[in-house]
Amino acid sequence: MKYRQFGRLGWQVSALGMGCMRLPVLGEDRSQIDEAEAIRMIRYAIDQGVNYFDTAYPYHGGNSERVLGKALQDGYRQRVRLATKLPMWAVESADDFDRILGEQLQRLQVEHLDLYLFHGLRASRWEMVHKLDLLTRAERAIADGRIGHLGFSFHDNLEAFKKIVDGYDRWAMCQIQYNYMDEYNQAGTAGLEYAASKGLAVVVMEPLLGGKLVDPPPQIQALWNTAPIRRTPVEWALDWLWNKPQVSVALSGMSTMAQLVENIQYAERAEVGMLNEAELALVARVRDQYNELCPIPCTQCRYCMPCPNGVDIPRNFATFNSGEMYNKFNEARRGYQHIPEPERASACVQCRTCEDLCPQRIPISEWMPLVHAVLGEGRDYAECQRP
Repeated sequence: MKYRQFGRLGWQVSALGMGCMRLPVLGEDRSQIDEAEAIRMIRYAIDQGVNYFDTAYPYHGGNSERVLGKALQDGYRQRVRLATKLPMWAVESADDFDRILGEQLQRLQVEHLDLYLFHGLRASRWEMVHKLDLLTRAERAIADGRIGHLGFSFHDNLEAFKKIVDGYDRWAMCQIQYNYMDEYNQAGTAGLEYAASKGLAVVVMEPLLGGKLVDPPPQIQALWNTAPIRRTPVEWALDWLWNKPQVSVALSGMSTMAQLVENIQYAERAEVGMLNEAELALVARVRDQYNELCPIPCTQCRYCMPCPNGVDIPRNFATFNSGEMYNKFNEARRGYQHIPEPERASACVQCRTCEDLCPQRIPISEWMPLVHAVLGEGRDYAECQRP
C-alpha cells in the first residue's frame, strides 16, 4: 500500500480509503447490511494496509456506523484513522451536536474519533453552524478527547467552498466530490488546490461518480482502448486522482470483495505524477466525449428558476442527462423518484416562461414531457421523438 501526507497533520494515510456508504447488503433494503461479509471486507482492507475509514450518521439507515464499530473490534481500531459526520439536516439546536455525537460514539463502540465532519456543508448550512455556535461545541469535544480534529464534507460552488475554508482556522481536512468529470463542478480542481494550499488534507469522495464511470458506453471504451498501456475504466479514474499531489485520500465505497481486492491492487501502484501528458490528454478526450453524449445542453446556471409551477428544471435535466451519458437510465429513474413529486418534469404546464430566460435557448417545455416519459413512465429514450 502507498501512503500520503494528510495535510498539516502529517499523518501517513493510505492512498485508498474505504467509504462505508455502499457496504454489501441483503436483498434490496439498503439498511440491511450483510454484516459478516462487510466485517470480512473491512478487516481484509486493514490487513492489506488501508488505514482510512469514512462513514456517516445516515449511511445504510444508520447501520453503517454500527457495523463498522463491530469490524473495528479485536485491535483493528488502533490501526486506522476513523472519520464520521454530523448530519447537519438533523441539527436544530446546539445541544443536538452533543446528543448526536454521543449516539455515534456508542454505535461505533469508541470513545474517540480521529476526525469529525460537518456533513454536506453548503452556504446555508455554514450560516447555521455560526448561528448555533456549533464550532464552539466541536472545540469542546476536541478538548475533552471525543474528537481529534474537525473537518467538513462539501456540496456547493467554489465561492461557498473558499468562504468555508477561510471561515475557520482549525480545519484539518475537507471532503469533496471530485473525479475527472467533476473537474470544474462544485469545489473542482480550483477548490482542491486552494484547500491544499491552506494546509488542509483533501479527501476525495465519488471518484467513480457513484459508479457511473465503471462500465462506459462503447464510444468511451473505444477511446480507452487507444492507450498504449491498458487500464480498466476504474483504474483510469483512480489514477487520474492519485496523479495529483493535493489528493490525500481517494475514498471508494466498495460493495464486493472483488471490488476491494481490485482497488487495493491499483492503490499499490499509486504515485503522484503517474500519468504522462499523453495519458492526461486521453482522459480529457474521454471527458469531452462524455459531454458530447449529453442530450440537453443545460449548464445548471439556474437562470430558468424559480419555475412558476415549482418544477426543479436543472435537477430534472441533470438526472436525465446522467442516464444518457453514462448509459444508466435505470439509475436515473431511481434518482427521478427522489425528486419531490411537485418538482418533477410531470408538473410542467408548458407555460414557456423559463424558455425566455434560458441562455442556451433550450426548448424546456418540449423536453419536460420526454424527461417524464423516460424517467417517470419507463419509456425507451431511443424510441422517443426528441425536441
